[in-house]
Amino acid sequence: MCYGDDAVPPDPPVSGALGDHGELNLLSADGNEFMAYYAYPGVGRARSAVVVMPDVRGLHRFYQDLAERFATVGLLSIAIDYFGRTTEIGSPRGESFPYRQHVDQLEPEQVAQDVHAAVTWLRQDRDHEVESVFTVGFCYGGSLSWRQSAADHGLAGCIGFYGRPSRVVGQIGSLRAPLLLLAAGRDEGIPVDEVEQFAKQVQATGVDAELHVYPDAPHSFFDRASGEYREECDDAWRRVADFIDRHSPEPLRE
Repeated sequence: MCYGDDAVPPDPPVSGALGDHGELNLLSADGNEFMAYYAYPGVGRARSAVVVMPDVRGLHRFYQDLAERFATVGLLSIAIDYFGRTTEIGSPRGESFPYRQHVDQLEPEQVAQDVHAAVTWLRQDRDHEVESVFTVGFCYGGSLSWRQSAADHGLAGCIGFYGRPSRVVGQIGSLRAPLLLLAAGRDEGIPVDEVEQFAKQVQATGVDAELHVYPDAPHSFFDRASGEYREECDDAWRRVADFIDRHSPEPLRE
């Protein structure tokens, strides 16, 4: 798993007010009902939105908090769970959650259906005018986020922190939405050269794949509890915001 129960998402360098936020259930095309957590910006009408894709534990509190952080920078946000098909809705996703048995039963096509349900929810919100939707994922969710570039969601971009390229290489010829790849130089499980090679393969197809490596950072550095990586966290926030701005109809902040 990526983040422990004491992990807290770092605050963005520039943020505003948080609006309404809370839990809801969504329904996929195959009839799967699954947990999600939404967060609205406190001011204005959002034109861009994000689907937050967690690590192997699904909708852990870290990712609910992260949805709120995205809302404070002006994005309508929703974090999703992966395991509505194999465990009870509402069961805790903390460190004691037996995620492995559920991950082993999960198919990427099922995740794509769940993401599609989340994207549809974002676009149908009557209080906002969402035109551009992005996915952003971490570790297991980072790879799954990149895979959504090949799905029929009409996404504006797909962002992944420390994703594993081997889970996406089979989709390279089908990728359409631009990618942002944020890699940790001291990630013992995901060598940087694999991520660099993946970025080059995607770029060769004509799809934008922006890669940034944090040389001294470990896997899961994006955590306020990791105080020594504050500069890396701030930079990652800026790169995510810049990527969203470039592929959105208007900037997040004037």
